[in-house]
Amino acid sequence: MLRMDQMKPHTQIYKGVSWQVLFFFLFPWLCHSVSGQIHYSIAEEMRKDSVIANIADDLGLDIKQLSSRKLRIVSRVAEKYLFVNLDNGNLYVKDRIDREALCGAETTCFLTFDAVTEYPFNIVKFRTEIEDINDNSPRFTPDSFSMEIIESALPGTRLTLQNAEDPDIGANSIDTYKLSDNQHFTLTESISPDGSKFPGLLLEKPLDRETLKEHELILTALDGGHPERSGTAIIKIIVTDANDNVPLCTQQLYKASVIESVPINTNIITVNATDKDEGINGKITYSFSKTSGNIHHTGMFNINPSSGEIKTKRALDFDTARNYELSVQAKDGGGFVTHCKVLIEVIDVNDNVPEIIISSFSTPIPEDSAVGTMIALIEIHDQDSGENGEVDCQIIEAIPFDLIVSSDSYYRIATRSLMDREQQSSYNITILATDRGSPSLSNRRTIKLDISDVNDNAPLFMKSTYIAYVPENNLPGAMIYRIQASDPDSGDNAKILYSTLGISLEVQPLPSFISINLETGVLYAQKSFDYEQCKKFKIEVTARDSGSPSLNSSTTLIIHILDQNDNAPTILYPSPEISGLPIFEMVPFSSEPGSLITKVVAVDADSGHNSWLSYHFIHVSETSHFIIDEHTGEIKTSRVFQEKELLNHKVLVMVKDNGIPSLSATVTLSLVVADSFQQVVPKVSNHINEDPQTNVQLYLVIALALISFLFICTVMLVIISKCREEKHAPNLGSLSASLYPPADPRILSMYSNGTLPYTYSYNVCVALDSTDDFTYVQSNKNVTVDNLMDADDSGLQNYSLQQALPSSNEVSNM
Repeated sequence: MLRMDQMKPHTQIYKGVSWQVLFFFLFPWLCHSVSGQIHYSIAEEMRKDSVIANIADDLGLDIKQLSSRKLRIVSRVAEKYLFVNLDNGNLYVKDRIDREALCGAETTCFLTFDAVTEYPFNIVKFRTEIEDINDNSPRFTPDSFSMEIIESALPGTRLTLQNAEDPDIGANSIDTYKLSDNQHFTLTESISPDGSKFPGLLLEKPLDRETLKEHELILTALDGGHPERSGTAIIKIIVTDANDNVPLCTQQLYKASVIESVPINTNIITVNATDKDEGINGKITYSFSKTSGNIHHTGMFNINPSSGEIKTKRALDFDTARNYELSVQAKDGGGFVTHCKVLIEVIDVNDNVPEIIISSFSTPIPEDSAVGTMIALIEIHDQDSGENGEVDCQIIEAIPFDLIVSSDSYYRIATRSLMDREQQSSYNITILATDRGSPSLSNRRTIKLDISDVNDNAPLFMKSTYIAYVPENNLPGAMIYRIQASDPDSGDNAKILYSTLGISLEVQPLPSFISINLETGVLYAQKSFDYEQCKKFKIEVTARDSGSPSLNSSTTLIIHILDQNDNAPTILYPSPEISGLPIFEMVPFSSEPGSLITKVVAVDADSGHNSWLSYHFIHVSETSHFIIDEHTGEIKTSRVFQEKELLNHKVLVMVKDNGIPSLSATVTLSLVVADSFQQVVPKVSNHINEDPQTNVQLYLVIALALISFLFICTVMLVIISKCREEKHAPNLGSLSASLYPPADPRILSMYSNGTLPYTYSYNVCVALDSTDDFTYVQSNKNVTVDNLMDADDSGLQNYSLQQALPSSNEVSNM
């Protein structure tokens, strides 16, 4: 026991500290509970702001951490009288403590409170014993009373007096009684079973009513305190005629127990007293003595004056008062009285539901909170006692939280497992508190816990690869596709920004083709697409959220450019007219029907149906000598020529594609029917004269015709020498032989549809001296159209032969 002197004179504080502490050394970072009790002893009536003890030292806390750890005391009663200073950790007296007002006549008086700290969470129970001081004087109620005694009373007659009351206990309560000096009476004391002293008068000498009718005595009650206190009462003894028997109670102390829920006017106990006298002197009347205790307690009970039955007057409440002490007076008709005590104990019934108090609650909490994170601190209180006040708590829902016992009346709610806001964004936690009474009472309280989002989900595309089709010749700035990703997070963690990283599969780099809206994921065309330049390209689209740290994912978008019929056919052979000169082809007069004269070769830069070409004559009469193959472009004779018929024929060939709308190109051919060059000159002259645009070039044409004639002769000689051993050589005439040299039959079968899938160049060597041969050179397949060599046709004019490289699909579709 440690004794500490205080500034207030004659005031002492007793502090006893007893600890039973359990630490969780393996998990110092988690909340831990401390079970133990610290005991203080202080005297009542201490001065306000008196220091009781340093609670921080007793708890082993650093004074600098008191505010951050939220040190506080929790108690419905103690908070009225005590408080903690967080600056120095001292426990102070907040208000005057009157032990008698706080605990009444109980032998021990305690102020109990819990000291609560957080971060980490800790609870320690404190008991402060309030020690009694001698601050109350004995008191008689009333302080003046009268008694009657018959004059015939014999010496030795005893009279019971009203005892004094002192709210103090122990040595500070009533110790002795003193009686003022007189000739007839002396003071006696009797002790009741509960230790109370009752004063009495003993008649020493006979009374004489005629000599003195009334005796006035002073009764003094002294307590055992230091300093000693006292109280007095005036006793008036009236001497009457003979009533020589005093009523006697059958029991000096009556005890009864009653449950607090009994109805009003229920009989609790019956007090009985007897008197040997007869008549009015033996008739006993019962009443409650006029004591200070009875003034408070008798308001709850009634006593029948005749029978002594004590009944309830008001509803009892165990939480207000647990026992009652009643002083009953039995008085006979002659004025003699006797006293007895009645102790009534109130038995608690389970009539109070448990209270659920949320002392601390943290919401929202991050979804990545560690297992064991404290969510709330719950205080449970039940005003009942015994098993009726013992409470069991549980969480009703099947949720990832535990309810952990921290002390007799505190529970904490902590996480049991990891949480995922995307699966559940909030929880309703219902705490059910049930006491152990019979029948048991319960209470429940629901708190809503919100889960805050963390950026733990990357944006997600529905597909790993998207395919879009866009027609060529689109307008710049047109929307071509919309790609979206989803993010189950919320707020900025779900705000997605899009970007592109493309790999072009064709000609130009991606930035010149595509732009993307950062927020919506809509892709726009930066320029018009040209199928002939780029048929498809691939874009890698990245979706990145705005969380910290940011997460992202990617997908691939393949854009196919759809062809449109935006290219007209291009005629490769015969070449278009140059400087207004017509294109001549010589047709042998002896040609058989079906003989191949020439072939129109054209290509179309489009693809598919748009590149399918067909060949047609324009403005040709039904009796024409020539026909054209619609699919191959080959021009052949349709019948035998007659001498009287016109031998100079002009045909207009149109090549059109299969697109919608269809596009076309035309070329004009002059087909001259003649077996020899001499026959050609007049026809050419006539033709030139007919055309006023070519008169100026007459001499040039004649010169070209002479050169062509020499060329044809040379070619014919070479062909005759080469083909002597061929029995079934085709008879195509001198012009046909000169234009189409012998070829491998496999090559002819390969190109039987009339198209030219590969490029050939012809290098014809013409010399002034005698020549009997010419060279045939096959060019590389990759030679472009612009690199082709010019070749002489029939000696009528020079023109360039240009051929393009059709694709395999185009060849099959011609």
